[in-house]
Amino acid sequence: MNDVVLARLADAGHAAVRTPHGAVFQFLDKEGSTVSVLAARAGVTKQAMADLVAHLEQHEYVTRIPDPSDRRAKLVLATPAGREVMALARATVPEIERRIAELIGERRLRQLREDLALIIEGSWTGAGESPLHADGDR
Repeated sequence: MNDVVLARLADAGHAAVRTPHGAVFQFLDKEGSTVSVLAARAGVTKQAMADLVAHLEQHEYVTRIPDPSDRRAKLVLATPAGREVMALARATVPEIERRIAELIGERRLRQLREDLALIIEGSWTGAGESPLHADGDR
């Protein structure tokens, strides 16, 4: 699945975006997120997230601005190119779902969606709020 998304991104001129960068785009709030928040949501170290953000910033997919609520912190924001990457990735989902349905059928695809939703929600039980829902809609 990642190969399909990466191929679409490369075709659109975004070859600098690789699979690990999805952790930044997936958890990035519209109004910006700190590296610490992104790292916590993605379940990676702050240093690992900082490296991913630095790469994306170098390639102009994100920018960092001062956090108005904490002068010591910086918010990571998607640039127009970063928003294009997110839109392209989202637009690829129907194609991926169609390919999966061709392999396993519509009924099993529906069941797979339900099972994955249970896994995502259940994996955070007792460990605090899921980072997928920590700050409401993104």
